[in-house]
Amino acid sequence: MSEIKVPDLGESISEGTIYKWLVKEGDTVGQGDVLAELETDKVNLEISAEEDGVISSILRQAGENVAVGEAIGIIGSGAGTAGAEAPQSAAAGKPEAPAASSEAPAAAAPQATAPASPAAPDAAAAGTAALASPGARKLARERGIDLGEVSARDPIGRIATADVKGHGAAGPEAAAPSAPAAAAAPAPVKPAAASSAPQEEGKAVERKRMSRRRLTIASRLVEAQHTAAMLTTFNEVDMTAILDIRKRRKDAFKEKHDVGLGFMSFFTKAVIGALKAYPLLNAEIDGEDLLIKKYYDIGIAVSAKEGLVVPVVRDADRLSFPEIERKIGELASKARTNTLSLPELQGGTFTITNGGVFGSLMSTPILNTPQVGILGMHKIQLRPIALDEERSANRPMMYIALSYDHRIVDGSEAVSFLVKVKELLEDPEALLLEG
Repeated sequence: MSEIKVPDLGESISEGTIYKWLVKEGDTVGQGDVLAELETDKVNLEISAEEDGVISSILRQAGENVAVGEAIGIIGSGAGTAGAEAPQSAAAGKPEAPAASSEAPAAAAPQATAPASPAAPDAAAAGTAALASPGARKLARERGIDLGEVSARDPIGRIATADVKGHGAAGPEAAAPSAPAAAAAPAPVKPAAASSAPQEEGKAVERKRMSRRRLTIASRLVEAQHTAAMLTTFNEVDMTAILDIRKRRKDAFKEKHDVGLGFMSFFTKAVIGALKAYPLLNAEIDGEDLLIKKYYDIGIAVSAKEGLVVPVVRDADRLSFPEIERKIGELASKARTNTLSLPELQGGTFTITNGGVFGSLMSTPILNTPQVGILGMHKIQLRPIALDEERSANRPMMYIALSYDHRIVDGSEAVSFLVKVKELLEDPEALLLEG
């Protein structure tokens, strides 16, 4: 027998959320088989079996938060038929049932602390309580519910969090008969967000739990606005020269390098050239010190199903145009299939985000802390431009935006940085020399 434990998730990540189980109790598994998918703040990870056996118990359910090293299930020895017989013996109340129940408390015991003993007598008195998941035990303690009175929907009688919630829905009214009926009604409407319920009465509302990644994105964006003196400066780029190069060279480029010539390699090179000229945009604040980085790990924001992620192109200054395009393509593909690794998301000295792919004409990007600069690209749009006092022409123009931390970057430096990016993009020959 062995425990299925949450693996080490890397530094700065101490817990995750079970996204889904890919097996069920009684299933036969082999070493290396994927058992569950775990959602963390940054990526989704797979939990694999460390040995052959049968899933004898699943201790934590999908949607529950779990810590690194915590047991979320148990793999027992035997064939799949043994796993299939366990529910039958448990349902019949034969001697096999205590054996199954004796394993579950052993794994769940570390979750219960000595002072939290109100539910312990109930667990000892009722066999079904001993099969409750840690999350169910915690919720029962918080609501003062006797686990012996909770009905389990699980075939082997293990009580899940949902069972306690279902029991608790009717529990408050039965537990307080002396309270007036009118007083019991408001009990479920405690959250502040529910205060608008009377105004929305009769209207359809869907309540959907935020994913761990979305919660992390929300937290970090708010943190960036609260901790950095963030300002944004704008400029516009005439994309004529780049579009002309792409038109003339894209087929040969594709044939030679087996990758398309996009805009991101041009912008990555332009950003690197500007960072070399204005190094404070490639720094971060560490207490009372500045860490000015002499390397260029460029984060590329990618919109994935679960939310925005920023994989990093390492040492981008040492890469050629096709190498940058290939690397960005690989990272974007991994982001959209949830196969990015943690190292591919960590670090980064400066970020580029492209809202133009969604049609954005202008926006103010939010810093990817602790970085102090982020460049926003936007939609290319034909606009009439004055070439001189007498001539004008329609040109493919793009607004670009630089958000920066005013604590260490002055306005003049930020504006000069963005002008440098503009100059390098409008003159690709200079881009090749300085990028």
